[in-house]
Amino acid sequence: MLKLIKIINPNNEEGKIVLIVRMGAKSIKDLFPPLLRKIKKSNLNITWSCDPMHANTEKAKSGYKTRNFKNILSEVKSFFQIHKSEGTFAGGIHLEMTGQNVTECIGGLQKISDKDLASRYHTHCDPRLNASQSIELAFLIASYLKTIK
Repeated sequence: MLKLIKIINPNNEEGKIVLIVRMGAKSIKDLFPPLLRKIKKSNLNITWSCDPMHANTEKAKSGYKTRNFKNILSEVKSFFQIHKSEGTFAGGIHLEMTGQNVTECIGGLQKISDKDLASRYHTHCDPRLNASQSIELAFLIASYLKTIK
């Protein structure tokens, strides 16, 4: 990967390369730190982003493709905590969400369960956080970031 980054960004310009981490809540703590350390040691300018959606996709008992709110939050928290521990900068996160009142991701304050998925499952591709879950997640992330300053 280092060789490819140097080819794409031979002058090591800031903001030119964004690496999107999508490892899942269960794997990020083991897989991300060694990768981050390797890039940091090489002194390459990388913007790091976290996609906590894709590696946390699962098939519900009902057969619907879904994502668990707590796993999404867990991966984001781990992403920021790892950056803090390593003295590096977390550049952002990628979320898939909608302003609609869908039931595609389980969990959150609405306590959407596997049984609720069918009631308003409208996605044509991947499950999205609904408006309530999106706002809840934003507040939980902001609150968490205050604790790890």
